[in-house]
Amino acid sequence: MGLFPVIAFVCIAVPLVVIAFFALRRSKAAGEHPANETAEMRARTEDEFAAAEAYQEQWREEEKKHPRDTIV
Repeated sequence: MGLFPVIAFVCIAVPLVVIAFFALRRSKAAGEHPANETAEMRARTEDEFAAAEAYQEQWREEEKKHPRDTIV
């Protein structure tokens, strides 16, 4: 009698978790790149990310030259 609840739980919960995982993965992938996104839009987004990364690197170099006040 003690084995039946465990088997029932495994037969119901495990498939539900697997289905939820794949549904979440699919919706996340669809949200990252909309279906109507053109190659031009994708290229513009890539350029914006590259510009942001270049600016971030420039900012880090400036921070190294002029560190903020530190508590001693």
